[in-house]
Amino acid sequence: MAIPRRDMWHSRLVSVLKVLLPLIALVLLSTLFLFSRKINPEDAIPYATVDVEDRLRDPKMTDAGFAGMTSDGAALSIQAGEAKPTAEGGALKLVQGLLQTPDGAKTELASAAVTLDSAQKMIELTDGAELRASNGYVVQAQGFGVSTADTRVESRGPISAVGPGGQLTADHMVLSQRAAAGPYLLVFNGKVRLLYQPGR
Repeated sequence: MAIPRRDMWHSRLVSVLKVLLPLIALVLLSTLFLFSRKINPEDAIPYATVDVEDRLRDPKMTDAGFAGMTSDGAALSIQAGEAKPTAEGGALKLVQGLLQTPDGAKTELASAAVTLDSAQKMIELTDGAELRASNGYVVQAQGFGVSTADTRVESRGPISAVGPGGQLTADHMVLSQRAAAGPYLLVFNGKVRLLYQPGR
């Protein structure tokens, strides 16, 4: 039985294509490798702004923070521009904090550095600190101790303050709740000196 010429031509074409198509694919792949753009390993990643060698040499975190609730229901948050691990539990720098008590009063905190003492449940604001109370007083001290267990902010050493009555200095300052379910008071004690300024 004779095979039609059309079928013979078709089978020959298929045989030729089986050989040619893989060869064409190899040629295309080789040209991709020949003309591909060379990668420069020294090119910086556009969004990588962190010095990796510096981080390995001096471990730290940026934009770190702490947030919690005291036993009496006050909300405490601390935000820092930088955090470093220490043997005591960690140190924060360039710190802003906020203490909001259940009665709605807000106390702003700021310092150059902070040390977290998780064992004592204390946050120590150091290297110069400032407290801005909702009653209008702005208090400055070398440092403040802030309890994370209950609402208590205590100065470390003498303070100077400006408030509704004028300027004052004192040996000590504490912001705390007087009794359970009682009011929160800002108390100055020790040698308190007030320079009264009418109209403030």
